[in-house]
This record gives sequence, structure tokens and C-alpha cells, in this order.
Amino acid sequence: MSVRVVTVAMALLASSPALAEILNVDAARRFVVGKTFAYSCFDGTRGAGRIQGDLSVAGTIQIRGDGPVRFVQLPPGTLKVKGDSVCASLRGIPFEPCFNVDRTDERSFRGSVMGFGFAYCDFTRRGPAAPSVRAPTPQQKSQPLAIHATTATTGD
Repeated sequence: MSVRVVTVAMALLASSPALAEILNVDAARRFVVGKTFAYSCFDGTRGAGRIQGDLSVAGTIQIRGDGPVRFVQLPPGTLKVKGDSVCASLRGIPFEPCFNVDRTDERSFRGSVMGFGFAYCDFTRRGPAAPSVRAPTPQQKSQPLAIHATTATTGD
């Protein structure tokens, strides 16, 4: 289970190809948070997911590209900023892996585990970000839409 969680966190983050733009923490947040990305990793693992503004993670994963596709949801604060790095706090892992985040083009980035450049996932953004939907607050009570009949006139 812990290998799967690390793979998902890595898969939903970023990396280091030769012609990439290395993203700092703020740039990575703007580029990634709230958008859906499909990913494929060095070991064949693939899926899609989204990092929310509270740094929780939700998405699908298919380990090594074989077997069932599973839905994974990690709680708020799973991803965190430590100095100039984006790291993951994962239950069952005795350390907090940190990630390189490299933009490869206007819709893609590569994420790799720092110190393990061979362990990477490539991410490609899917469609526009979904709009945020909020329930009305008590002061903004929903009202039914009023429909009023009108009299149609003809030009005869």
C-alpha cells in the first residue's frame, strides 16, 4: 500500500527533463493546483488526478499499467512545502519524499523524486479546470426561479 501511495503522490506532482523549465514552489502551485492531469510513470503506472488547494490529492491509479484501476484520495496537507521543495507526508512511510517539478510545455510537466531522477512521472493537463461549486450560505438562500407569462402579440 505505501508504495502505491508514494507513486500516487509522485504521479500527481512533477520533475526534470533536459529542456524543461524548473518550477519553484509558487509557480508549481499555480501550474498544477485545481487542474486535472493524466500521468504515466517510468514503471508503467498510469492514471489521472487533481491536487486541490488544501494540498489533498484525488485520482486514479493503475500500478505498472496492469490490473484494476483504483481511486485514491489523500487528505488535506498530504503535500506540503518544505523550504523550496514540495514534499509528501504519507502514512506508513518513515520519510517525507520531496519532488522536482519541471514544466515541459504549456500543458505538461514531469515530476521526479529528488535524488532519484529515474523515478518520474509525466503529466499532461486534461481539459479546463472544473468550476468551483459552493452551496448557498444562510444569507444567500436559494429561491425558485420565477417564471412570468407574457402575452404574445402578432403584427396582423
